[in-house]
Order: sequence, then C-alpha cells, then structure tokens
Amino acid sequence: MKLSHLTGRKTCDHIRTKGCVWRGKTMVIRWIKGKEEGVYVGTYAPGTLHKSAVKRNRMRRRCREALRITMQKHTKVPPMQLLLCPRIASLGAPFPDICADIDSFISSRSSHV
Repeated sequence: MKLSHLTGRKTCDHIRTKGCVWRGKTMVIRWIKGKEEGVYVGTYAPGTLHKSAVKRNRMRRRCREALRITMQKHTKVPPMQLLLCPRIASLGAPFPDICADIDSFISSRSSHV
C-alpha cells in the first residue's frame, strides 16, 4: 500500500486536536478514520524534542520508513490519516523496535475494522 502525504496546516491541526492518540515506546501517533481509500501520513517533531534539527529529521525519517515497511506486510489496513510524532527513544532505538511499535499500532487498528 502506498503512503500519501498529508497536506495543509488545517488538516494537520484537525488531526492533532480532534484525532485519537496512540502512544508507543518510540512514537506518538494521532489518527482519524479516512474518508478516502489509502493512508495519509504527516510527521512533526517539535523543537522541544531535541535541539538539533538534523536529529529531529532523522527521527522523523526513521518513523516514516518503519511505517512504509510495515504497511507492505499488512494487506488489510483501514483508510486513515496519521500524524507521527517521534519520541527521543526513536533516535537510538534499533530499527526493528520502531517497526514493532508501528506493527502493534496497525494490528490494534485492523482489529477495529
């Protein structure tokens, strides 16, 4: 399944304020059921997460890549809009741990379909 980007400040703000929250070891995921087929993903890493923008961007990339890889394994994923916010643990965590975190989120969402 191909991941699409969330676009627009209003869309991201809507998900951040009205969306459901799932907290994992390496990231916090805010999500809303999607109206269209597919999964739309946005990421954000506030400046309070780490003072280095390079490290914040690395955390964002690792979380998004883990989501992409994990989505390929799942065939039945409900349409949704996701907003990923990495935690500082995602910077030094082994990549399989980040993938396991995403896998547990997708498994919990797929059971509610």
